[in-house]
Amino acid sequence: MTEFVSEIKTIPHTLENVYRVLSDLSKLEMVKDKIPTDKIKDFTFDTDSCSFKIDPIGYVKFVVVEREPNKLVKFKSEDLPFEVFLWLQLVSKDENDTKMRLTVKADVNAVIKSMVSKPMRDAIDKVSDALSLLPYDII
Repeated sequence: MTEFVSEIKTIPHTLENVYRVLSDLSKLEMVKDKIPTDKIKDFTFDTDSCSFKIDPIGYVKFVVVEREPNKLVKFKSEDLPFEVFLWLQLVSKDENDTKMRLTVKADVNAVIKSMVSKPMRDAIDKVSDALSLLPYDII
């Protein structure tokens, strides 16, 4: 498994609000216009899944496979030629100081790894940046 890890992002909202939004992906529909579209496009959401297009990879769908309240949301990919897992980890440092990190693990061979490494790193950075800027208190 190849692992990609985002930087730890600081979210200036309570852990409970951040988890409430990120554990129910349908809530992201209200703010999808705030998600950068330069490399990630065509977002769709429901309670347990999200899908989007990443150039040059194509469409990706993630389904929630585990929720640990106020701590973790774990996703698994669908419709890809290889298996991908995504962990969204949360930790509270203070009342309005939540730390978030995204980890992606992909079961790819060396050839595919060389093709997807840069787009995957760019995508995880863009997604984590976008998630850190959401208005969790009004979603």
